[in-house]
Amino acid sequence: MSSAVSTSPTSTVSVPADDAFVSYPAIDVRGGRVVRLRQGDYAQETTYADDPFAVAMRYADAGARWLHLVDLDAARDGGYTLAPLLRRIAADGRLRVQTGGGVRNEAAVEAMLSQGAARVVVGSLAVREPALVAGWLQRYGVERITIALDTRQDADGVWQLPVHGWTENAGLDLGACLDLYRDAGARHLLCTDIARDGMLQGPNLDLYRLLVARNDGFLVQASGGVRDIADIVASREAGCAGAVLGRALLEGRFDLAEALAC
Repeated sequence: MSSAVSTSPTSTVSVPADDAFVSYPAIDVRGGRVVRLRQGDYAQETTYADDPFAVAMRYADAGARWLHLVDLDAARDGGYTLAPLLRRIAADGRLRVQTGGGVRNEAAVEAMLSQGAARVVVGSLAVREPALVAGWLQRYGVERITIALDTRQDADGVWQLPVHGWTENAGLDLGACLDLYRDAGARHLLCTDIARDGMLQGPNLDLYRLLVARNDGFLVQASGGVRDIADIVASREAGCAGAVLGRALLEGRFDLAEALAC
């Protein structure tokens, strides 16, 4: 099979069992506040709350089992800043936390896991140094690492992996990167279509069908564009194992408890 991921028609995909699909309410933190960026642009920031812990507890009260927690300060500058928040959420005991932002070495992975993370999200480094990250999968286990790939389709239909604030391509396209992590045994894959991130245009279901149809063994998390409960259901029907809920949830465009019940 070619490593390239194209937009050609796909085969029928299998749908995860009801108890396998996970909705991940997301909290992006910058400067201690809950914010959202448009297409990852720090100049296009909207603030939604001053207390990330209170937002996390609200999601737990609604019945969420997982939380997707992102340190935007660390993503840009390095040095994970959310350890106290992570410990408080973990101590509450109701939410398992998938968290990342600025993971640049193994010490960061160990620190997040020791402070209560159920999974560490590795993004840019997963593209730049896949052999290193593949080693972490073996060392910590495939259930403790989520590979996060932000992708954008070029003029030739190839899904590229921009890095450095999405300003330059990594020299490794999405298909080739997936091949590497399939061989390394990776299980959790969070994939974001950059064009949809924070835009409330709906998730790129064609992209997720393509990923699932490859049958690489990944549990794919849809990220970017979810507007409502229908989009969550559509992500599941596309074969995804989960969906990250960001801006629309923060803006109250749907009820989390109702979404979880679906």
